[in-house]
Amino acid sequence: MDERRPVGCGGAATVSTAGRSADHLPLALLAFALPTRAITSPFDRRSITSMLRSLLARLGSLSAVMAGVSLITYGFVFLTPGDPAYTILREQRQSSPSAAEVAAFRAEHGLDDPFLVQYGSWLTDAVQGDLGTSYLQSEPVTSLVLAQLPNTLELALAATAVSVLLAVPMGVVSAVHRGTWIDRASQIAALVGISMPNFWLGYLLILVCSLWLGLTPVSGAGTLGQLVLPALTLGTGMAAIVTRLVRASMLEVLDADYVDTARSKGVRERLVVYKHALRNALVPVVTIVGLQFGTVINGAVVVEAVFQRPGLGTLLVDAVFARDYPIVQGVVLLTTFAFVVTNQLVDLAYVALDPRIEHRGERP
Repeated sequence: MDERRPVGCGGAATVSTAGRSADHLPLALLAFALPTRAITSPFDRRSITSMLRSLLARLGSLSAVMAGVSLITYGFVFLTPGDPAYTILREQRQSSPSAAEVAAFRAEHGLDDPFLVQYGSWLTDAVQGDLGTSYLQSEPVTSLVLAQLPNTLELALAATAVSVLLAVPMGVVSAVHRGTWIDRASQIAALVGISMPNFWLGYLLILVCSLWLGLTPVSGAGTLGQLVLPALTLGTGMAAIVTRLVRASMLEVLDADYVDTARSKGVRERLVVYKHALRNALVPVVTIVGLQFGTVINGAVVVEAVFQRPGLGTLLVDAVFARDYPIVQGVVLLTTFAFVVTNQLVDLAYVALDPRIEHRGERP
């Protein structure tokens, strides 16, 4: 009787040791390389196909959102009181222009056309990557926006880093010491951080840190000292939101069965908190941090104006006062695009981090 032995995982194949081992060797190797259990990685073929299908659907929704935002923004700009031709010419010449000069400017830039004609012309160019030309600076809006974008991204990334560095330790400590004065103090601090407007906190930090103590410059960009106060101003509100989420997520995880099992096995409390609990509690935090990053880009507009820091915010405020509508439209469109794209990427990353979550419409 031939002797047989299992090969691979779970006895997926058997190889005879009497005369036919050479014939069955490729089958044995295949059985060893491909275990019988299905791959459950979030990056297997089924998940990747689902993610691509979802991505294509989201690209369609992104296009619809961008079209709607551009229409609303252009409508508000069109209905804004005042004559942009008169304002721009007066800003350029530092004197009141004549009626003939105003009429010539309006005709040159198509400001006499109906709303739908103006919007259709702008949208056609925008789809091709041309956001128009600045009335005041006579330069392409795309070039002006891209020139200021790095400063805004630098501020947004710094604010996000500040918020995470503040929020995660506060949320963990608050959850570990639930019900104590530490927990209550952390929740009060988070509530205060959520309640404070960015511009008010910015002016307060300027007053205390720059004017009274002389620790940091009041305005400008290019050095670390000029980045500290804007990043703190922009990151405080985000840190307050993330702190509350980390606390709630940690409390839920700390009550889980596997955490009790780890404690019953004698695992040190520090390892239980930071190795077993925190790693799982941070999965939902990825979502809120990503969503807040999109919000931070929009919030940077106000903070840059407060600190007179070069960026999209300063560019937008100057354009609003000067009635330079192409720049206004370009900045709003870009920040909206960044917000929507960030949300979509965070959604995909969330599914990849937690394979239990499936895209809507996917069947198991």
